[in-house]
Amino acid sequence: MSRADTVHFRHNQAILVAAIVAFIGALPLASARWWLLWVLLVPLAVALWAWWGGTDADPDGLRLRALLGQRRIAWRRVTELAGDNRGRAVARLDDGEVVVLPAVRAADLPRLVSASGQELTDAE
Repeated sequence: MSRADTVHFRHNQAILVAAIVAFIGALPLASARWWLLWVLLVPLAVALWAWWGGTDADPDGLRLRALLGQRRIAWRRVTELAGDNRGRAVARLDDGEVVVLPAVRAADLPRLVSASGQELTDAE
């Protein structure tokens, strides 16, 4: 499997920009007292989540990436891909678990299915 076969879904980069602005805005507060330095960790964590988090799809399966870890799901475990009422994409697994796919919208489902090498079918 080559890296070219992988489709990446990431959060909107405006979140990263907002985290950088929040970090700069928190500098005066954090530098006022040493015990306020922890305030800088919040925008830093948001920036790392925006940069790192998301979903990668390739012919082997899905990789769900979060701030503190990742999870690999093989395509054979996915029984259904659908959108929820909030416009997010979700995957139903063979054990009945429903997993929200980070940074994937319902409108992105055709790209997600094409990354698997399967054809998109319309269930009616």
